[in-house]
Amino acid sequence: MTSRAHPAFFVIFVFVMAPVGAAVVVGALLLFGVQPHLVFAAGHAVKALLKGCGVNAPNSVGVVSTVALWWLVLVTVGVAWEHRPR
Repeated sequence: MTSRAHPAFFVIFVFVMAPVGAAVVVGALLLFGVQPHLVFAAGHAVKALLKGCGVNAPNSVGVVSTVALWWLVLVTVGVAWEHRPR
């Protein structure tokens, strides 16, 4: 018999722990000396894409898109962990 975790734990992970973890990853990268241009590369790409469409996006769009990318990475790892063979 295998024990399965309650699905609410995964929902808490996706909507609470992963966003906090993404912000911590970005902060840790900056703290440990990674150049900000490298940390926020995804944000710069999103801002450049929006600028190409004629939208002048503020820097907060770049920050949020960078954190969203790290959130996606953490959720992908969480899904892989949840569906690993036991």
